[in-house]
Order: sequence, then structure tokens, then C-alpha cells
Amino acid sequence: MSPNEHISPVSKTTMSVLIVDDEPGMRSFLMKALAKKFALVETASTIAQAEELRSHGHFDLLIVDIRLPDRSGIEWHEALDDPDRQSDIIFMTGYADMDVAIKALRAGASDFIMKPFHLEQMITAVDRCIEKRLLKRENFMLRRELSHGQSSTIIGNSEAIRDVKEVIERIAPTNAVVLIEGESGTGKELVARQLHLQSGRSGAFVPVNCGAIAPELLASELFGHTAGAFTGAKGNREGLFSYASGGTIFLDEIGEMPMNMQTALLRVLEQRAIRPVGSEKEIDINVRVVAATNRLLIDEVEAGRFRRDLFYRLNVLNIVIPSLRSRPEDVVELTHYFTLQLSQELGIKDVIWSHEDLQVLQQHDWPGNIRELRNMIERCILLGKPPAEYWKKPVSVMVNDAMGYPLNWPLKEVEKQHVTKVVDSHSGNKSAAARDLGVSRKTLDRKYKDWLTHEKQGLEEE
Repeated sequence: MSPNEHISPVSKTTMSVLIVDDEPGMRSFLMKALAKKFALVETASTIAQAEELRSHGHFDLLIVDIRLPDRSGIEWHEALDDPDRQSDIIFMTGYADMDVAIKALRAGASDFIMKPFHLEQMITAVDRCIEKRLLKRENFMLRRELSHGQSSTIIGNSEAIRDVKEVIERIAPTNAVVLIEGESGTGKELVARQLHLQSGRSGAFVPVNCGAIAPELLASELFGHTAGAFTGAKGNREGLFSYASGGTIFLDEIGEMPMNMQTALLRVLEQRAIRPVGSEKEIDINVRVVAATNRLLIDEVEAGRFRRDLFYRLNVLNIVIPSLRSRPEDVVELTHYFTLQLSQELGIKDVIWSHEDLQVLQQHDWPGNIRELRNMIERCILLGKPPAEYWKKPVSVMVNDAMGYPLNWPLKEVEKQHVTKVVDSHSGNKSAAARDLGVSRKTLDRKYKDWLTHEKQGLEEE
């Protein structure tokens, strides 16, 4: 059977393979056989050539002959220094030596194949490596999502939100780029997740906040990098586009992407290929791109802060998320949903909301939208106070009009009041608030943890 006659059970991925063999015929044979499975296939006849290729990019799989002119394949494998993302390896040999086979497997080889071999034997070994690598990627993304407590449920039954759900259902099965617009806190990521879940795509959903990653690191995060590409890049590393192979990458806050990265993203959308930082090779990708912004991108275009050609490339299909104040009928359902969710997370008995409480919540303007509502419910649950308490003006207390707090408050309470206002002004975005406050995100998290501990102690004493 020729290489072109074999039908692969695993579709082409964004993965790469390096074939190291001193026989030209074997290199050519395997290169043709694996071309449909990998985005990048490279070959080398010596360890020295293989090392040169590895210095320019990461390889997910190495297929290596044990006996090579300049060095043993096993010795090379044992000396490989790739702590960040070790490559899988399949050894080949034309010499039947059981001791060598045992040594190869003990060295961490995924498989050991004797020459001559049938193509199906090699394909089976390669498919096992691909499936293992894809499983690692899926597990990585699952841990990432769980650590962020992500949900994929769109709550609400108002006409506005029903329209959004209908649009999602209609466009999800397509592969077209989607631009999601809406105010901060309206649930743009939830909409992106629903697009992915209903798309039928088998790969992972990979969310990326373009505004939360330092501009100089964004290219590496998205496209990956090679060892030595920049200071601190000790090993090769895959980017988030690779993790999203066969799935969806969600580029949140796309309006905050630096201009040089906008140029790089436009090329990715047009060429359907990525180039890791420091690499000379492009890797084909199969990834759906969904972007979101709380800005009016057309205004950013007119102001010269966003590329016009990228805007039109992103704005193929458009979804506008309504603000919470425009659909007050959904507030009650959202309140019950978040109450159940938070009660379970915090280990607190379910809260029963009065009719008056729900009316107060429905009448609020919610400038921070759903994110603000969730934060308010969490505060009410923890402190045992109704929502109306937070919007009442202090009575019979001397207040410093300039600062907005009672003059007899202790310093810690003044700090807490100020920090809370700054965080609320950013709709709960603690990273942005920390920048305004001139402290690290770690310091801000520690303060919130201390305040929560103090509040819980107070509730227990009561």
C-alpha cells in the first residue's frame, strides 16, 4: 500500500513531526505518509541537523532511527533538554536487539518499530501519540476552565435574550468569524461558549483576554515560541491557537489588542496559519475565531486605533448582547440562578428573597450588568443584608462630602470603601482596579480575602 492510499483515522492537526533517519528513501516515504496528519513535517539525516531544526521550533513527535552516523538516537533522546513540553518519540531500527528495545522503552519512547515495517504499523503508533497529545491539551484547557469557574449557561427569557439565542443557533454550525459586542459584564464569553458548544467542533474552547496580557507577551501566548526567542524563553512552548486546534479561540477585549498584533492576527485569519515567535516555519491551523469588545470598533477605526481591514475581517457575523437594564424581566431568574450557585460555592444555606428585594434588584440601573448583579448577590449572601441596604444614603452620620465616608470611620474601613468603589467602577475587573490603585493583583486579592475572613467571623459571632 502506498502512503497516499492510507486513510487516517485521525484528522490533520496543528501538530508537528520531525523524522530523523540517514536513509533518504525512508525519510521521503514517511514524509509523504504523514503529510496529511501534521501541519509541519521536517526531516533530518543526522542528530546535528535534527538539533538545528529543533532550535527553530517545537516538534510534538520525533520519529528517530536508533543508529545514526553521528550519535545514537537513544542517547540523543536521553540528553534532550525540553522541560516545558517534552516531545513524544518513536524509535526505529533495522537491527533485532531486544536489549536495545528495552533500553529505548525505558528511556521514555512511545513505541519501538522494527524495520522493515508495514505502513499501518507506523500509522497506528503515530495515531496513539497524536491522541495522547490531544488528550493532554484537552485536560489542560479543562483545568484552565475549572480554575476560572466558567459556566456555559445563558440565563433569561426576555425577547432580547431570546433573539440572541436564536442567532447563536443559526450561526453556530458555520465556521465564519464572529464579532460579539456589548457592555462590560453582559456575558459575551457565555455567548462565545454557546457558539462553540452548538458548533459541533471537537476541539477545545480557549478564551483569551487580550487586555489582560502584556503586549510584549501576547504573540507568544497566542502563537507559541521557540527556545531562545526572547529573554526567559528556555524551552519551546505551544500557543493558545494550538490548544484550540479543531475548536474555537475566543479573543475577548479585541479592541485593546496592540496595533502590531492586529497586523499579525489579520495575517492568521487570511492565511489560516500561525508562526511561533522565533520560528521560521508556519503551521496550518483549523481554529474558529470569535472576538468580543465592549467598545464600538468602528469608532476605534475612525480614531486610528484599530485596523480597518481587520475590523471588516472580524465583523463577518455580528452579535450584540443587550444590557441588563434593557431586560429587567430577566433579573429575577438571574438572581435565583446566582443565589443557588453561590450558596453551593460558599457553603451557605439557600437564601429566600422577598418580593420587595426582587423589586429593588429589578429597578436598579446595573451599570456593571450581570457581573455587577452577581457581585451584589454574593455580598448580600455573605453579610445577610437585603440589597436595598446598599443603595440607602447614611442617616444621622456626619459624612465627608469630598470622600463619601463617615468621618468617624477607622482607616481600614476607609480603605475598604475606596477599594470597593474602584473595583465596582471597573465592573468587578480586579486586575484593572489594581492598576488604578497602584498595587499588584496579588495584594488586592489578599485584602479581599482578609475582609471576607473578618466578615465571616463577624457573622459567626452574631
